[in-house]
Amino acid sequence: MCAVCVFCVSLYSRYPFTSPGLGNMASTDNVYFILTKKDEWIAFPKAGSIFFMPENKFISEMKKSSPPLKLRMRLMKHHSGREYDLETNDMEQLCVEEVELLQALPDDAERLRCFRERHDLQAAMQLVIGTEVTVEEAGKKFRGVIQYTGPITSASISCPIPGSFFGIELQFVQQLSVAHTLQQPFGHLLYLLSVYIHNRIFGVYVFFFLDQTDHSTAELQTVPPMSTEQVEQLLTGRMKGIQGHCNSCYMDAALFSLFSCSSVLDSMLFKSTPPQDAPIQRTLLNDIVNPLRSNGFVEGKHIMKLRQQLQKHGYSQSFTTDEKDPEEFLSVIMHHILALDPLLKLSAAGKVQESYCYQIFLDQNHRLVLPTVQQLLEHSFHSAGLKLAEVPSCLILQMPRFGKKFKMFDKIIPSLELDVTDLLSEGPQQCMVCGTLAQIECIDCFKDPLFSPTGFKVFCRNCSEQVHSHPQRLSHKPESLEIPKGYVERKNPHTMIRDKMELFAVLCIETSHYVSFVKYGPNTEDWIFFDSMADRQGETDGFNIPEVHPCPEVGEYLKMSPSELAHQAPRDMKGVAKRLFCDAYMCLYQSTTMCLYR
Repeated sequence: MCAVCVFCVSLYSRYPFTSPGLGNMASTDNVYFILTKKDEWIAFPKAGSIFFMPENKFISEMKKSSPPLKLRMRLMKHHSGREYDLETNDMEQLCVEEVELLQALPDDAERLRCFRERHDLQAAMQLVIGTEVTVEEAGKKFRGVIQYTGPITSASISCPIPGSFFGIELQFVQQLSVAHTLQQPFGHLLYLLSVYIHNRIFGVYVFFFLDQTDHSTAELQTVPPMSTEQVEQLLTGRMKGIQGHCNSCYMDAALFSLFSCSSVLDSMLFKSTPPQDAPIQRTLLNDIVNPLRSNGFVEGKHIMKLRQQLQKHGYSQSFTTDEKDPEEFLSVIMHHILALDPLLKLSAAGKVQESYCYQIFLDQNHRLVLPTVQQLLEHSFHSAGLKLAEVPSCLILQMPRFGKKFKMFDKIIPSLELDVTDLLSEGPQQCMVCGTLAQIECIDCFKDPLFSPTGFKVFCRNCSEQVHSHPQRLSHKPESLEIPKGYVERKNPHTMIRDKMELFAVLCIETSHYVSFVKYGPNTEDWIFFDSMADRQGETDGFNIPEVHPCPEVGEYLKMSPSELAHQAPRDMKGVAKRLFCDAYMCLYQSTTMCLYR
C-alpha cells in the first residue's frame, strides 16, 4: 500500500507564450484574463487576479468599429457578483489550461509572477498520469507517481473553472511530519510540503494516508551532466541556464561552466562536510546542480539562497549584493566550506605548493603577440621556476590581466588541448630531437626559436651534447631530469603516452559582466554560450532572463592557424566568437583520466 497525496502545483518561471484563439475558450462559454497591472491608488482588485466575461459578449465588443478601451468583467471566486470596468491594456488573455493551473495558487502576486515568468507553467501543463515526481519533507525525499489530475471542487457561477490538482501515489513512505494544515473539501487534512518534478521545485498542498508497511526511503542521487543530445533538447533557449540576480553573474557563469556538462568536480557535492556546512552543500546539489542538469534551468532565488548562506557563514558581508571574482567564490566553496583537496600541486625548488586556481603571470620579455593558453602557461611556469607535482584532474587557469579592465593581449587562443607532459616535475619525457627517452632539460633553451618558438626543451644525453656544443649555447646550464625507475632501460620510448588535458569551459568578462562558453560534445562545433542576464523583463521589480544558445562559429575560429586568427578583426568575427578570444578571463581544463581517481 502507498500514500495518496493531492496537491496544487505552485509555479515559478517563464515560458514562451502565444495568446490563444477564441476556439480554445469555447468549452466554458467564457473568456479569461489576468490583470497584469492596476492603478496604484486602487487597493482592489490586485494585479494577478483572474477575471472572466461571457464569450458572446466579448466577441460582440471586439466586432465594434472602434475596439473598446475597457471591458466589463467579473472577478473569479468573488461571490458578490460585482463587475469591474478594466483597461484592456492592463490585461492579458488566458487559455483554459492556464486558468486551471493559476487558479490553484492562493496568492495574487505569486500568480502574476508565475504568469510572467511562465517557464514552469508550461512544464506543469505537460504533466500527465504516470509522471514520476519526488516529494521532499524535512530534508527527506520520497518518490511518487501522478495518479490523478483534475479539480477537487465543483465549478460554480463565481468560479466557472476550479483549480487543477494532481494526485500522487507516494512510495517508501514511513512517516511525514505536519508542516502546515488546512481544511480540505474532502474533510482530510492538507499538509504543505515541497515537491520536485524532475528536480524542479514546486510548492504543494498535500493530504495523504500513511502506509504502515515497513519501507525504506528512496535516496536521490546526483543527476549526471548533460549529454550532447540533452543540451540541444533541454538547455538551449531563453530562460535556460542559471537566472542572474543582483550582481550574481560571476557565480552563475562559474557554476554553469563547472557543472552543466562536466562531472570533474562532482566529488565536492558528496564529500563529508561538517554539520554547519552541510546546508550549503545541499543547496549546491539539490537546488542548483541537479535542476540545471535535469531541466536546464535554475531560478535566481536559489543562487541568492547560496549567497545568503555564504554571507551568514561570515566569509563576506557583501556576498548578496556586490560582484565578486569567480576565483574568490570558488576558493570559498572548495577550500573554506567543502574542504576539497587542492586541485593543483606545484613543485618549486623541491617544495610542493597547493592551490585551487592558477594565475598566469608573465615577465616583461615574453615577446608573445597572439598567444595560446599552452604558451602562456609554459611561459608562466618558466619565469616562476614552477613544475606540476602531478597531473591535476581539473586545472583552472586565470588569464594574464591587469585587473578586470586592462588586458595584456588583444586576443588569446584557448588551447583545446593542454599538453602538460613537459610541465611535470617527474615522469618520462621524449627528446625533442630524436624522440628517445629524455634525460636532460635546458631552461636556457626555452626561448630558442631554432627548435620551436617557445616551450620547455628536453633532450637525451647525445642530443644535448650536440645542441650545446654550438657556440651560442656554450653558456647554457642543462640539468638532469628525474626519471622514474624502469624507464631508463626502455627500448621503445616512442610509445610513451603524453599527458593532456581538454578544455571544457571558458569564463569571459566584458565591462564587469561575466559570461561563459562551454564545450558540450565531441565535435568541433559543439559549443554553447551562456549569459545569466541576457535580457530583462520589467524594471526595478522585474527579473533577468538567462539565455543559452549554440555558437558553432567558435569551433570554426579555433580550427584556424594563429596566422589566420591574427588577421581576424574582432568586430568582424561571427556571432559571439569575439568574446571568447578577446575577453577570456578563466579557462577550465579537465583530465578525463585523472578525474576517475579523484
